[in-house]
Amino acid sequence: MTLTRDNFIGPWAGLPVAWTDDDELDETTYRLDLAACCEAGIPGIYTGGSTGEFYAQSFEEFQAIARATVEVCHELNTPAMIGCTDTCTRGAMRKAAFAAEIGADAIQVALPFWMPIPESQIVPFFRDVASAAPGLALSVYETTRAKVTLTVEQHLAIREALPQYLMVKANANTVGLTEDGCRRLSEHLNVFVGEHLFAEFFRYGAVGGCSSVVYWSPEFMLELWGHAREGRWPQAEAACAKLKALFTFLGDTWEPRGFVDTAFDRLGGRAGGFLKTSLRCRAPYPSPTEADVEVWRRWCVRHFPEMLTKAGT
Repeated sequence: MTLTRDNFIGPWAGLPVAWTDDDELDETTYRLDLAACCEAGIPGIYTGGSTGEFYAQSFEEFQAIARATVEVCHELNTPAMIGCTDTCTRGAMRKAAFAAEIGADAIQVALPFWMPIPESQIVPFFRDVASAAPGLALSVYETTRAKVTLTVEQHLAIREALPQYLMVKANANTVGLTEDGCRRLSEHLNVFVGEHLFAEFFRYGAVGGCSSVVYWSPEFMLELWGHAREGRWPQAEAACAKLKALFTFLGDTWEPRGFVDTAFDRLGGRAGGFLKTSLRCRAPYPSPTEADVEVWRRWCVRHFPEMLTKAGT
């Protein structure tokens, strides 16, 4: 699918990768989760972000995961985006070239994250990575984990150099998550924000998000997206308030145990009953347990039943 600003929208599912008890790729389960997301009508699927544990994979594992993602998504008429973040330009280019080779629809790239890069290298970095994947839409993953955040002017300089730059994933403490920044960026780019911020930032021009909630409960998240797109603010605000309460519960309960993105997201997918993925995270990062799944489910039964599918109740 050729992605444009008109169709590169919506809550895209950033799936966790299923691992076996021996810490190997469980491709069968991963493909089942991909198919479930596509069949639920989720607008797009991506891998290779924090939830997908890009930082904990060999290049061969990256290839297998990326290939499975593209194959399943395209069989079910869903666009696929491959995360290509790496610690250097060469590594990101290698991943981007493979994404292009297997027919991905977009790539997503953050700035190299081990050491901060100088301002003079920001546009050349994105230009080099995009050159390895000609014809593919580009998304910039804006995160403070990269140690360098971009100004509106830097985003627009990337856009001027690379017309295929269509979407920015704006995270906490980046310019896209300010009212003025979101308004200005959305004149030139599609701004994606966290699900709990849809009611606020869709007013400023945001059009979607890179989402985990969409596979915790596809029905709830797609309905929230519809409310925000159509400007049904009371309904959107009520849904976002529920998400904020859930996120507070999650942080209070599991952040003290050192959970990172992928732990929360695979836990939510399993607790909601939608995903089949394993609970295992790649060490040294802690993994949730079946007992954690039950804690989440019990909270949702009391406070947020929309988060539970029939299989999760």
